[in-house]
Amino acid sequence: MTLYPNVKLNLGLRVLGKRSDGFHELETLFVPYYGWKDELTIVPSERFSIAIEGPSYTGWNPSADLCAKAWKLLEAEFGIDSVAIHLFKNSPVGAGLGGGSADAAFALMALNDIFSLGLDKAGLAERAAMLGSDCAFFIYNRPMLARGRGEVLEAFDLDLSSYRIIVEVPREITVSTREAYAGVDAALSGEAHAGTSLPEILSLPPEQWRGCLVNDFEPSVFALHPEIASLKEKMYAEGALYAAMSGSGSAVFGIFAK
Repeated sequence: MTLYPNVKLNLGLRVLGKRSDGFHELETLFVPYYGWKDELTIVPSERFSIAIEGPSYTGWNPSADLCAKAWKLLEAEFGIDSVAIHLFKNSPVGAGLGGGSADAAFALMALNDIFSLGLDKAGLAERAAMLGSDCAFFIYNRPMLARGRGEVLEAFDLDLSSYRIIVEVPREITVSTREAYAGVDAALSGEAHAGTSLPEILSLPPEQWRGCLVNDFEPSVFALHPEIASLKEKMYAEGALYAAMSGSGSAVFGIFAK
């Protein structure tokens, strides 16, 4: 079975506070983006194996990849047989686009079908959340308002089909999630958003998002990587109605009129 995991964009990203479990309380809107797709092939095999290649593969240990962890999760719960996984990595790594999370979610869906496990979307999303905070989104792969650490999802009606979206990733710049969180004061971010509603802002047309739909990671990430800030300003200079960094960066997207 071969599937083609896409990536995601964050429309707004609020860090509302630090949780007792060490994670941060977030609020964001995930939307699918199909400008990059990986190629994930999973077939039954006598022994488990995983191989990764492609222009975005930078040499991490395949056995530690989230796709391998997805198989191990279901193998432990359901006793499924071994598989051979081949991942061709096109989506940028360390760009805030969730490519690795998408691969894991699509792996769960493929394994569910191959072994006829009978898991519905809610069951798959529950297990995807065990692998990563934004993995569950890719089970649904439609605009979803995300809260908690990113795994508490609510469908959100948003149609951007009448706009053109451009995503750029600065060359040779990656931002680790740990690095991004280290620069955010969760208490101050939470206070800044008190009394405002992300869904209300998102109900406005994109032409009105600039200045009110914000990504709390931008100030600290831009200070460390001014090239990313310059890329956002370039989007506006080229006529973007709205531009922002996605997730913890380094990708920047612009929404343009068609």
